[in-house]
Amino acid sequence: MNLCSAKTIKELMRIFDLSPRRTLGQNFLIDPGVVERTAELCCEGKSENILEIGPGFGCLTEKLAERYKNVVAIEIDSRLVPVLDFTLGNRENLKIINADVMKCDLGEIAAPYLSGGLSVCANLPYYITTPILMLLLESGIPFDYITVMVQAEVAARLCARPGSREYGAITAALAYFGRAERLLSVPAGAFLPPPKVDSALLRIRLHKEKPVAAQDEKILFRVIKSAFGQRRKTLINALSAGFPELPKDALVDIVLSCGHPADIRGERLDIADFARLSDEIGRRLTGQK
Repeated sequence: MNLCSAKTIKELMRIFDLSPRRTLGQNFLIDPGVVERTAELCCEGKSENILEIGPGFGCLTEKLAERYKNVVAIEIDSRLVPVLDFTLGNRENLKIINADVMKCDLGEIAAPYLSGGLSVCANLPYYITTPILMLLLESGIPFDYITVMVQAEVAARLCARPGSREYGAITAALAYFGRAERLLSVPAGAFLPPPKVDSALLRIRLHKEKPVAAQDEKILFRVIKSAFGQRRKTLINALSAGFPELPKDALVDIVLSCGHPADIRGERLDIADFARLSDEIGRRLTGQK
């Protein structure tokens, strides 16, 4: 059965009386070249095991199961579970879990597969890309790589450099956990039904040791969020809105003491700059208590 064939997918839809659900952002990957390259590149051969999010009809799942020792696929749509059992049920190294990745216990799911190395491979619904990505990054699970299919525009943001137009809060936050690399440009026609925008395959290599060590991660991410909350404002004014418990003159002193001019904007800072800034803000906050 050719699961990368639009004809096959349409026939499966007919047999199981299915249609893509817009509320779930379902656009099924069917381009065989993209599927093959995704399976090949998703972890550079460093992991024995793969956690797939959103297997759909199993086009990518099948290729992952051919290459890796174990594949655990989390599918939110209960309608697709019997389809996957029909198309890939004979794969002994494949486990299908019907669950919402945002609500399930990822640590429990991942635990049996960590000894051989575990990476994530996912064709994420566009409407929930950032929440799922941050969930994976903040989970504390020692993934080797996280490889995701995202909107081309989102990929540009995730790979952006400080000072560029695309650089934003998600870019800075991601840099704390790993390094993002754009692997492939994927046209809308590679999906069924085709989305309205083109996509890109993005691979994040997780840091084994973080390049910077923030004293309080909650403050770090609060600083990042505040810095980009009002992009047209200077960093000092943005932080003043994000940390109302600190007087503005204290924030001016903090920014200057970190070596930045008073008129700098948040998009000029890299993750090391944000870490230094958050540590100093943390000290001031502690000093107030």
